[in-house]
Amino acid sequence: MAATRRAEKHEVKAAQFAGGAARTLAESMPRLILEARRIAATVIHGLHGRKRAGPGENFWQYRRFLSGEPARRVDWRRSARDDHLYVREQEWEAAHTVWLWPDRSPSMVFTSALAQESKLDRCLVVAFAVAEVLVQAGERVGIPGLMRPTGSRNVLDKMANAIVHDVAERPSLPPAFAPSALAEIVVVSDFWSPMPELRKTLSQLSGTGAHGHTVQIVDPAEETFPYSGRVEFIEPEGGGSITAGRAETWKAEYDTRVARHRAEIRAETDRLGWSFTIHRTDRPATELLLALHARLGAPPPGAMIGGRLSAANPGRQA
Repeated sequence: MAATRRAEKHEVKAAQFAGGAARTLAESMPRLILEARRIAATVIHGLHGRKRAGPGENFWQYRRFLSGEPARRVDWRRSARDDHLYVREQEWEAAHTVWLWPDRSPSMVFTSALAQESKLDRCLVVAFAVAEVLVQAGERVGIPGLMRPTGSRNVLDKMANAIVHDVAERPSLPPAFAPSALAEIVVVSDFWSPMPELRKTLSQLSGTGAHGHTVQIVDPAEETFPYSGRVEFIEPEGGGSITAGRAETWKAEYDTRVARHRAEIRAETDRLGWSFTIHRTDRPATELLLALHARLGAPPPGAMIGGRLSAANPGRQA
């Protein structure tokens, strides 16, 4: 009986926390969407623009009927308006979908005094801005396990609605799914997950041949470890807490572990031909968007371009 009461109390507490977090996220969505649109507007559109005739579902243009073409291609309704025959052309659509994964796990809520917004806010703003740029350029965008690929002009509203009403657990990494070989994947996370989990996820996502990009969003405090004296560190995803009597003595080992973790991530992304970018939340979001803009649609490292190999992934900061 006592165990049942404890379980019930835990469930109520968890529900209250989830409800509060959901309300906070819902209230912040309009601001994040506006920020994403502002940032997207600074990037030149046309990353993957088609804007030419070909097989597809969307109307592109009418053109004059050419002698020798099958009569079934004539659009008789349009042709009835004047003395010429017209063909209705569809806009060419290459089978290209970009899957976006914004990490919304508890660790992303962290904000230090060195940053003006949380990792979660920056992650969502960047994901929304990338989606806006891609859809404006004619691509389709989806969120694994949450939103099917869409090329709708109101993609930001669709993404925000899907995220706000998502009642499932917030995992750090995307769920297992099978993207097409022509798809691209953008995983935006703090990537503090254990390396075995990261390797398993990235290997699974790239199993079909899809190309991908990983972006590590970090708070400047996670980069510089500006702590000294007695400090309690709390793991936000159930790992408990630990207290340092003199936190400054931990800095060297902390820096070493972070460098090793990133080197392992970079080694894995290099092996798969994916890109790896580090972005601090005290830097402008436009820097990251421009970096992703340049990489999306680019051939993976080692691919042949005009008889030359493409450049290796530098894994630089943005």
